[in-house]
Amino acid sequence: MSERDDKIEIENAVSPGHRQRVDRAKYTAMRDALLAVLPAAAPGLSVAEAKEALLARLPDDLFPGGAKAGWWLKAVQLDLEAKGAIARAPGKPVRLFKLAARSPRRTRAASPSSGGRA
Repeated sequence: MSERDDKIEIENAVSPGHRQRVDRAKYTAMRDALLAVLPAAAPGLSVAEAKEALLARLPDDLFPGGAKAGWWLKAVQLDLEAKGAIARAPGKPVRLFKLAARSPRRTRAASPSSGGRA
């Protein structure tokens, strides 16, 4: 695997337009663990609750003893928020939950029976 393939570009919900390249394996492991523990509806889990729930799901070779899990959790959280995969519930503390997966919009060609409307 080339060095370029070892990295993934992530976004930041609180700094639109800011992108950062990070380790792909660590990002993917944290993303999968976070999405596995977050509920699909508000109010969701606090960041501390999410971290506690996901630590057991992280591979020990990437996060020995949970090392750096807090930083990676925040990075993945902000990226998934920017991408619309998770959201914050209103109020304090920050509580996170998954958003329903959206399928890409399909455009239909106008047909004579639709009066030219797509």
